[in-house]
Amino acid sequence: MPASSAGDGAGPAKAEPATSEAAGDQDETWHTAAMADIELTGIPGGTVTLHDARRKDRWSIELEPFELGVFAVTQRELAELIGEPAPHPRRPASDVSWLRAVRFCNAASEWEGLDPAYGVDGEDVTWHVDADGYRLPTEAEWEFACRAGSVGPQYGPLTEIAWTSADGVSSPQNVGGKHPNAYGLFDTLGNVWEWCWDLLDPARYGEYRVFRGGGFADDAWSVRASTRRGGGPRMHHEDVGFRVARGGFDAVDEAQGWSAAADRERAVFDGPLPSGWTPRE
Repeated sequence: MPASSAGDGAGPAKAEPATSEAAGDQDETWHTAAMADIELTGIPGGTVTLHDARRKDRWSIELEPFELGVFAVTQRELAELIGEPAPHPRRPASDVSWLRAVRFCNAASEWEGLDPAYGVDGEDVTWHVDADGYRLPTEAEWEFACRAGSVGPQYGPLTEIAWTSADGVSSPQNVGGKHPNAYGLFDTLGNVWEWCWDLLDPARYGEYRVFRGGGFADDAWSVRASTRRGGGPRMHHEDVGFRVARGGFDAVDEAQGWSAAADRERAVFDGPLPSGWTPRE
């Protein structure tokens, strides 16, 4: 489904790969006997403003405190759960679909004796927002944590904080190789894009999920705190990975800037299709 994505400063959404994800997105075996702890840091509550360029909408969200991974999930951490070798243990786990990231979160929760955040039935995923297990951040959480109190498009000079096309590298680099932001998070910009929980633009892209942050092959325009792109739940690319969050909330079907009701509302488009849109089946 070619088209541009729905967010502030966003370029085209990633195209679906020609083949489904290797190693069986649903059928692979997850091992929970020998996983190292994931390093998290506390993110304070606060306010973040999001922008949907297509809908010409801007809104503010009040966030409760939560925890977020200091680093993107690494090849080593993923390999420990699926029982496979990690060619580059300290590089971010990339070429990972949104569905695989969800399953990683549940497997990591099981390993630590936490309540899994997700109910998974094939490709249908439900977030149990009161669960204390690992999960993907909402995009409001992600942007708030990425900005870490900064107000510009980046939280520092890109050459110091992010792996981008300017570095001339041809693959993701080891996590933690650049300077962190004020919350102590590394590589929220650059190196690999990071999956979030939210739908990108359900009226136009159906089940496409958001990823944020830019990657090692992107120029400065894409490597910004506000840039939104996305792809289908089974999509995987070498420059897309993920970072885990934790934090349960006393709510049902809504938390931290996301709600199921808002998703249903956003999926409705009654007018004629704008130029360039492809009708969804």
